[in-house]
Amino acid sequence: MSSPAPTVRCLSDRPVTRDDLTEAALPTEQARWRLERCTLDGEDLSGLALDGAEFIDCSLRGAVLDRARLGGSHWQGCRAASARFELADLTDARFEGCDLNNSSWARARLPGAAFTESKLTGARFTEALTLGLQLQACLLVSADLRGLSFRKQRLQGLRLNAADLSGCDFSDAVLIDCDLSDAHLKNARFTRADLRRAQLGTVQIGDLLQHYKGCTLSVDQAATLVAGLGVEVV
Repeated sequence: MSSPAPTVRCLSDRPVTRDDLTEAALPTEQARWRLERCTLDGEDLSGLALDGAEFIDCSLRGAVLDRARLGGSHWQGCRAASARFELADLTDARFEGCDLNNSSWARARLPGAAFTESKLTGARFTEALTLGLQLQACLLVSADLRGLSFRKQRLQGLRLNAADLSGCDFSDAVLIDCDLSDAHLKNARFTRADLRRAQLGTVQIGDLLQHYKGCTLSVDQAATLVAGLGVEVV
């Protein structure tokens, strides 16, 4: 016998507080939230059970969602600059077209989570659990991504300028239209990574040996490297 479909509770076009999201439900009721064009700026939502919730065109600037349960949640067109998701469970969550600049995801659970066409400038993912994390067409300028694994992933349209990629694993990854200019690459691994369609910025031979060892470059990229040594390529 199949389980009944969850009850969807909708809120729209209004300010929403923590109390609004903690109204008592019947013990046997399975419910999830759908919030559209709601304002939750600065709200303390830490520890709330919001699994499967939908946030559509909502504002959560500076909201605190530490330790919140947000597995399977869907975020579309939300404005959540400086929001905190520390230690939150965001397994299989989806973020589409969101402003998440300067947000914090320290030690959050992000297995299977996906960020698409979102702004994550200055975002911090310190010690986050990110198995299967997907990032596509995102702005990650100056983001802290230390130690994350992108092994065997196909990454496209990522702006990683000045991002901290120390200790990241890009082994066997394919980077398309990604910009790594001025990124911090201490102990990053690019073994068998395909960087032929990535922008590397100014790279010295020492950088190539230290950071990009084992990767695949295009003929044009290799020619630029050699030209940087004062050698004419004809």
